[in-house]
Amino acid sequence: MLKNIVSICLIASVVVLGSFTTLEKSKGHYKLRTIVIDAGHGGKDPGCLGAKSKEGEVTLKIALELGKTLNTYMPDVKVIYTRKTNHFVELHDRAGIANKNNADLFISIHCNSGPKHIYGSETYTMGLHTTKGNLEVAKRENDVVLQEDNYLQKYEGFDPKSPLAHIFFAQMQNAHVASSLILAEKIENQFKKRVGRNSRGVKQAGFLVLWRTAMPSVLIETGYLTNRDEEKYLNNELGQVYLASGIYRAIRDYREEMEQN
Repeated sequence: MLKNIVSICLIASVVVLGSFTTLEKSKGHYKLRTIVIDAGHGGKDPGCLGAKSKEGEVTLKIALELGKTLNTYMPDVKVIYTRKTNHFVELHDRAGIANKNNADLFISIHCNSGPKHIYGSETYTMGLHTTKGNLEVAKRENDVVLQEDNYLQKYEGFDPKSPLAHIFFAQMQNAHVASSLILAEKIENQFKKRVGRNSRGVKQAGFLVLWRTAMPSVLIETGYLTNRDEEKYLNNELGQVYLASGIYRAIRDYREEMEQN
């Protein structure tokens, strides 16, 4: 599958350039009608672990809070969850829910892990890993496929231990990269300027959960559970409200920009 990676990368670069043109043409015709919110991990896949918390449980609380905020302030937009309880959903099914419902945005919510002194949010779009750190985040999030049955068949031979495989999949969602980057920038700006969090910026990497989505998609690392202070914030109800409100405001501003005449 990966033999033609160089050719695919070249083709993808053309698609990226073309997507910016498509984006400009679509402004004034775009309508945000459906958003799919994906709480990362869950059930038998706890995700990364803090001293007292599991990623899959924290992301669910933030996702539900975001959905509640959207329902309150954007009642004309349909909100769909990939899960509303603490259970396991396979990565391809998460994208499938978004595609089946013709979603206009896919928001995947996660928590990060790393050395204890690191803290802050990161928002990812599908793309090449520009640093080793980006690759490591993608590899950690993609490792969940090892818990799925027949994952080699489902993901066309994808090996989560292979850096080359991650680079290949990073090229597969470039049709929506321009819009995804616009939303990602707005999310990180809200976290930094309005929520008062430490923003580690917008990044790109090859995430399987974004690979098959047929719409602008972002993966939000809301903070590090391995940092003691940030774990407390992520588990605090008010902290979850602040994070959800920051994401909501970013979506609101994104909608206004995309729907402008």
